[in-house]
Amino acid sequence: MKAQIEIPQDVVADFCQRHQIRRLALLQKSLTSEEDLDLIVEFDSDAKVGLLQLARLEQELSEALNRSTHLLTYKGVERSSNPFFKEAIVDSAVIQYEHE
Repeated sequence: MKAQIEIPQDVVADFCQRHQIRRLALLQKSLTSEEDLDLIVEFDSDAKVGLLQLARLEQELSEALNRSTHLLTYKGVERSSNPFFKEAIVDSAVIQYEHE
């Protein structure tokens, strides 16, 4: 599914490369929302990102996109004990950036 909102790919790519993000996806509910963006990220295996850093990344991305953003991590979703939550999140992800 292609996003119905416009996210500047150059801004996303720069952000991801600077912060060791391997994959960034937009969650389906954000596709038509005019409010906040819900995104899910996967960091490179050697990246060390804690909660404070994740909050800083949210703020930086919000400013860059001029829109409030919320970041989830693939690792956090995978650790959820709720299989319906995991499935709903992963199945609704629309990749915006990815590198090997």
